[in-house]
Amino acid sequence: MKYIFTTIPGYFLLLFLISQFSCEYGIDPITPVEMGLDESAPQINISSPLEGNQIRVVEDITSIDIEFEVTDDIEIMSISVLLDGDEIATFSTFKDYRRFLGAYTYDLLTNGEHVLSVVATDIEGKVSTEEVNFQKVSPYVPLYSGEILYMPFNGDFLDLITLQSANKVGNPGFGGESVIDSENENSYSGALNSYLTLPADHFTKTNEFSAVFWMKINPEPNRAAMLVLGPEDTANPSAANDRTKGFRFFREAAGDKQRFKLNIGNGGGENWFDGGAAADVDPSTDEWVHFAISIGADNAKVFINGQVVKEGDFGGIDWTGCNVLSIMSGAPNFIGWSHLSDHSLMDELRIFDRAIGNDEVASIIARESGQFVSTYTPKFDGEIFYLPFEGDYQEQISGVRGMPVGSPSYEMNGKYGQAYKGAMDSYVTFPTSRINHDEVSYSFWYKIQGDEDKEGIVTISPPDPDAEKPNKRTSGLRLFREANDENYIFKLNIGTGAGEAWFVNDGLNIAKESIKDKWLHITMTIGEGKAKVYFDGELVKEGDLSGIDWTDCDRMSLMSGQPRFVEWGLFSTESQMDEFRVFDKVLSAEEVKLVMAAN
Repeated sequence: MKYIFTTIPGYFLLLFLISQFSCEYGIDPITPVEMGLDESAPQINISSPLEGNQIRVVEDITSIDIEFEVTDDIEIMSISVLLDGDEIATFSTFKDYRRFLGAYTYDLLTNGEHVLSVVATDIEGKVSTEEVNFQKVSPYVPLYSGEILYMPFNGDFLDLITLQSANKVGNPGFGGESVIDSENENSYSGALNSYLTLPADHFTKTNEFSAVFWMKINPEPNRAAMLVLGPEDTANPSAANDRTKGFRFFREAAGDKQRFKLNIGNGGGENWFDGGAAADVDPSTDEWVHFAISIGADNAKVFINGQVVKEGDFGGIDWTGCNVLSIMSGAPNFIGWSHLSDHSLMDELRIFDRAIGNDEVASIIARESGQFVSTYTPKFDGEIFYLPFEGDYQEQISGVRGMPVGSPSYEMNGKYGQAYKGAMDSYVTFPTSRINHDEVSYSFWYKIQGDEDKEGIVTISPPDPDAEKPNKRTSGLRLFREANDENYIFKLNIGTGAGEAWFVNDGLNIAKESIKDKWLHITMTIGEGKAKVYFDGELVKEGDLSGIDWTDCDRMSLMSGQPRFVEWGLFSTESQMDEFRVFDKVLSAEEVKLVMAAN
């Protein structure tokens, strides 16, 4: 009996301790604090969104996840969350009264700059406020023809064209700096066993591929890979190194420098583009270096800081079995030579579904490094594109360079200064992201040269499933000329989405003798329910138009129907073009004359 009576108090004590532990399980251990000694105001840490974040989605209004932590040395009394000064959430009940992990989803975020504020008050009335500035920006519009991926790494790993986030492996981070000299810009920062991946099918639809990006090189480890799109190595998965398909762009130590190499699989074997010492970079300078690779149907190039360090012919890339694009590592498909994760910084990654040329690489470098400073001030209301052809194909407002195809050149005695000079199978293309508007006008000088009776002049067409003889006309526009024995016959075709609209005959037919070897000023306007064509400032054709459709029209060709409007033989000739302008409005008859007299 003595044993029973002495253990009953211990039994109840044990039950009491168990109940206390159960009630407070999950709460941080309480450190005794002497009442009345509240030494500090609440501490606040906002983990989402981060300072400078840019939120890009297709929708004009979207949701945002807000996450934060508040701690206090005594007791939290209340927390308020404000967006742009307006309270959107409050919290006043806390399981752990000294630490609170807050999460709130706000569903009405609009475009623009925003300030998120978290205000915390403790039980003695001490108040703390923490703020972050972020933006919801409009969806990115590709700047360059064929651009299919753009990752600026501004606090996320999002491709701004598809709005798809890359898969993270390990713990890649952000560099806290950027090659872009602008506030809130950021960059990718590599780490051990860390990299990004994206599905390969987005990049293997054509037999051409190009990529451009900047790096600030960390030479440790002394070998790594930057971009790899290769096949699985089923025969040797633990040391994968099948180089007969896809490509690998990587670096290795060359003394105290790093040497950059491109390897491409052609199906039956491999091709190397190793520039040797010409492809060496000294990482000790701690400077941003620009890299570009261009893989065409039969030629490939490696660029460093805009200079070709290696190029050559090859049999074309083979994408068979290439299942994943790896960014900043050779893993998982190129690890046999230990080209693993790169610990460098990467910035402004762009990928194209075509080969890119020297001028384009130079244009991208100039734009992103701040070297291009436009000295041209638009002369007219609504002028958004100006191409004077003064020895190059650089558009003077944006700085974007056109891509010449074939061997176009310059006529020294143009209408004003130099002018574009055509040649067979030659033309120049520009991305249309800035110039495709529901209301739009085009203005330029044009001189017919050569003996060809057919020529594309301005062509903005979508791709055609019939790749051999493309001629899809349900979107975009096509201005071209044909001829008979006596006249040059100009025609304008506009895609309306459901069909097409034609503007032909009447004043669009001009006697050959009247304009051969003479400059003709042409203006086209689209909008306000009509399309109009002016020759030398005079209206020669107009008609009703329900509207223009721009679906898939990402490229403008000047002085040829190529590559998307060729079924009728509307190629290029020796004709000339000068002073090409685009406006995001319908020019009036008076404005047409003013633009014509501009120079």
